[in-house]
Amino acid sequence: MISYAECSARERLALIVDAGSFHEWLPPAMRLTSPHLAQLGVPSSFDDGVAIGRATLAGSEVFVAAQEGQFMGGGVGEVHGAKLVGLLRRALRDRPRAVLLLAESGGVRLHEANAGLIAVSEVMRALLDVRAAGIPVIVLIGGANGCFGGMGIVARCADHIVMSDIGRLAMSGPEVIEASHGVEEFDSRDRALVWRTTGGKHRWLSGDCDQLVEDDVAEFRAAAITALDAARPVTLAALETEHALLGARLGFDGNEAQSLWTAMGVAQAARVPDLDVAALRALGAR
Repeated sequence: MISYAECSARERLALIVDAGSFHEWLPPAMRLTSPHLAQLGVPSSFDDGVAIGRATLAGSEVFVAAQEGQFMGGGVGEVHGAKLVGLLRRALRDRPRAVLLLAESGGVRLHEANAGLIAVSEVMRALLDVRAAGIPVIVLIGGANGCFGGMGIVARCADHIVMSDIGRLAMSGPEVIEASHGVEEFDSRDRALVWRTTGGKHRWLSGDCDQLVEDDVAEFRAAAITALDAARPVTLAALETEHALLGARLGFDGNEAQSLWTAMGVAQAARVPDLDVAALRALGAR
């Protein structure tokens, strides 16, 4: 077993797609860096923290992108976002079987402020255009930095989400919530609370991710292959269903994930944090 969380972006790509099939566009040799970081005297990366390109997965052509969590926490800046948008727009032209996004990001880079925010909005628009064209967008989440902020929204715009039990997905990160509303609202140092609230198990139980896997690259690859035909049309009926689910959550009167699981009818909700992935899936809670 190879830990997905411990791999770099390019290591994940090499192990997820068919061996030797990844062809990178705008690689580090192109020295495409953020002008904003340079102006601030902040160290840059020659790929601006994201690798993009084409590959095959189980023999089918896919376009792929992998965010590098070790560079600025996978934060999205102008160039980083432009690479993602370019990949998605090229998918509209070339029509691969699917687009894979290996997401690991704390959200927008504070260093790039509005430029980063605009970049994320453009990624969202391009992703929805790809979905509307019938090309499934599959997001894999299992990196140490999770998937937060604008990229958390991008992920939920996709057709299909695969998470590991140690992956995390949310709009606002734990530190952001604590800074905004105080430790009484959310203690970011309580790691058990963080994973109960934003982790893969919770997201799977609540329907925010489609496949829950172990922290194993091989499991992520297998899940991505099964999702190759997971196109989910954006229709009025689908949006109304999502809104109904959100409305039901707003009516929830508890303040803890475990209480929500119980209200949702999850059997033995108190045991969920201690269960492995196979045991959780065996509960048949969904």
